[in-house]
Amino acid sequence: MKKIKVFICSVILLILIGITNTSIAMSHYQTVGTSTGLVTASTLNIRQGPGTKFNIVTRVNKNEYIRIFAKIGDWYVIQTDSDYIGAVSSKYVKLIYPNTSNNQNSSGSSGSSGATNTTSELTADEQEVFDLINAKRVANGLSPLKIDDELQNVARIKAQDMVDNNYFSHTSPVYGSPFDMIKKFGISYKTAGENIAGHSTNSGAVNAWMNSSGHKANILNSSFNYTGIGVVKSPKYGKIYVQMFMGK
Repeated sequence: MKKIKVFICSVILLILIGITNTSIAMSHYQTVGTSTGLVTASTLNIRQGPGTKFNIVTRVNKNEYIRIFAKIGDWYVIQTDSDYIGAVSSKYVKLIYPNTSNNQNSSGSSGSSGATNTTSELTADEQEVFDLINAKRVANGLSPLKIDDELQNVARIKAQDMVDNNYFSHTSPVYGSPFDMIKKFGISYKTAGENIAGHSTNSGAVNAWMNSSGHKANILNSSFNYTGIGVVKSPKYGKIYVQMFMGK
């Protein structure tokens, strides 16, 4: 373990040296607006610096997630799920940005007393589900949930993935289990859960959850204090709903 830590530290040092050497021309160093990237190549080399002249540190495979710190030229400075630090060619990485739909509602739709964390970043559908869920919690003597921006992003991506890949399951063929997916996006938590539904209306989805013992247990779990909600149109169900819960 000590050897691994020393190796990782040495890689970080090399990366920092590479950044320092290029920082004289600050145009070479760019932020990318997100910390998440998806590998699109079948196998992608992670190198000690931003260029093919640098040695290979390790490799990652297609559909693996990497954490992105910055861009230098055509290279991203990244960290893998196994804590390797290095640089990869930007040609083989798809940046994952939060879904910023134009259909947004900052005022909420139900106006329930549980909606203590209204946000302009939620769509109208997401806001209504958020309000309905918190109304259920408040009615049962629990504190309302708050939106976690990173978990919100993951819930939206999972909902879209269910529609795109035509499945209805907690386990994604691309991202794995909800816990795997949350971890791949670099989110830390103490406890987590997920509800999914296919329905034509927001209230119908929430009512279906409340009529299911397992889903209701997630909604009324006092260990959860944050949530993320994704609602995506579905040709099969009308809408696909994903609500992720987290305690931290």
